[in-house]
Amino acid sequence: MTKNLDIQPSSPLQEFWFYFKQNRSAVIGLGFIFLVLLISVFAPWIAPFDPSEQNRAALLLPPAWYEGGNSAYLLGTDDIGRDILSRIIYGTRISVFAGFIIVLLSCILGTSLGLLSGFYGGALDTLVMRCIDIMLAIPNLLLTIVVVSILEPSLTNATLAIAVVSIPSYVRLTRAAVLNEKNRDYVTASKVVGAGVLRLMFVVILPNCLAPLIVQMTMGISNAILELATLGFLGIGAKPPTPELGTMLSESRSFMQAANWLVTIPGLVILSLVLAFNLMGDGLRDALDPKLKQ
Repeated sequence: MTKNLDIQPSSPLQEFWFYFKQNRSAVIGLGFIFLVLLISVFAPWIAPFDPSEQNRAALLLPPAWYEGGNSAYLLGTDDIGRDILSRIIYGTRISVFAGFIIVLLSCILGTSLGLLSGFYGGALDTLVMRCIDIMLAIPNLLLTIVVVSILEPSLTNATLAIAVVSIPSYVRLTRAAVLNEKNRDYVTASKVVGAGVLRLMFVVILPNCLAPLIVQMTMGISNAILELATLGFLGIGAKPPTPELGTMLSESRSFMQAANWLVTIPGLVILSLVLAFNLMGDGLRDALDPKLKQ
């Protein structure tokens, strides 16, 4: 009996880690993301070359383990002599930081609208949800392309467009959680003691809606990275010579046969990032959802 008590988590953070680490794939995903964040933060010191620096004497060099490769260019070079490893490091940095910005903007806006809609109900709820239904009726990629085209193609505008298109999922999730919580006894007690509307929404109700939002934010980062790469590939995201992963794929399309590493390496990096965030999101869901806890 004493042994069982000793292994029980004694704080919310310990309880979270106790359940999160049961999913080994999620732990691996978290470790990979932590490594990527370190590389992104220290990119100027880790990257061996400037990502835009051209070396005309080293055009289309293969990775170092290929025949004809050069150890100075570990992942090879592109058609104008730029180091692929340096561009991958900076491209990952752009994708991850843009993903966080997209999720932060969409979560703040979507959560605020969902709180207002669920708390007040009535005409406001109807108006907000009908606008959300209209947005959901249009495919995300198509809506994103329309917004970027209106704003003018660029990395900044692509980030804003993806953030706008990502709002509906947060609105619906927050609204559903607020409707489930606003009539509970602790909310009624807060009203009785004189809590104001803002305190009820942001201090009393919102903290009890955070678990599904955290999971959605994690999944949202992977979606944002993928959509940003898609826009870059289509030529309406980051513009050359910006070392963005989707733009790198777009620039290397004509070399798929002659220099396949130009396509393969950025594609594998995108795959790894999206997979890592999805795995971590699954672990967060398992750790934060009471129904999934043993």
